[in-house]
Amino acid sequence: GTMGFKHRPVDAEAVARSQAAPNYLLKIIPHVDGTPRICELVRYHMIDVTVKGAWSGPASLELHPHALAPVADLPVKRVVSALHFIADMTLDLGTVAHDYLAQ
Repeated sequence: GTMGFKHRPVDAEAVARSQAAPNYLLKIIPHVDGTPRICELVRYHMIDVTVKGAWSGPASLELHPHALAPVADLPVKRVVSALHFIADMTLDLGTVAHDYLAQ
């Protein structure tokens, strides 16, 4: 996709506060034989966030085909908002929110 370059300034403090919300990732690590070894939903936070600049503006979105994730089949009806920011931040250690292989 694309976005208008530095179109409208956004409150940097508000963007920094928004980074306090937890993020999630799916961690999958197979055994050497290909069977599942680790399959966890991991919660992590960004810390020491310093926003150097933030902007909103008009944007477009393109979804490209992917063999394992057919999201490009979804229609993009409209772009509600777009935000671009430049920041220094640290990815903190995560915690396991859910272990899919736990018995």
